[in-house]
Amino acid sequence: MASPHPKHFTQYLNKMSVFLILMGSMVWLSCSHNKKVYKSDCDSDKAFKHVGFSQLIDSLANYDQKYVEVSGRYKEDKGVSALFNDSLFVDHSSKNALWVDFSQDCPLYLLGTHVGLFEYNDGKFTQINDKLITIRGRIDLHNKGHLKQYRGTIERVSFIKL
Repeated sequence: MASPHPKHFTQYLNKMSVFLILMGSMVWLSCSHNKKVYKSDCDSDKAFKHVGFSQLIDSLANYDQKYVEVSGRYKEDKGVSALFNDSLFVDHSSKNALWVDFSQDCPLYLLGTHVGLFEYNDGKFTQINDKLITIRGRIDLHNKGHLKQYRGTIERVSFIKL
């Protein structure tokens, strides 16, 4: 025996499917549109090794003068420009962080624009303090940053993803 209203049930399923697809698309777009990438032409011919923050800090001597890509939490303040491990279960002191040395020799621009990372834009500066970022640059084990309190420096920064 056939159900009494198969046509209504099919219309209901079609409307529900469209609704779920639209909601899924909205969620996906809301999560992906905030990513901003700033890039420089510096060292574009170099190969960057992707490395985890803990691994980098634990074996920093192996990465001296090497080009890396690493993610962490960026902190800036008076006398502070550093990348820290984002994990909740590690020491977040400066002795386990990297000084970040931005250089005017490697200006960072928002992809597809001429808007610089440190330029005034849309009525404000780009806020990167206390943000999780991915950064590319060269490790210098001998430069310990401000007051020589960091494990090393990531210099020649040529890529930032917020």
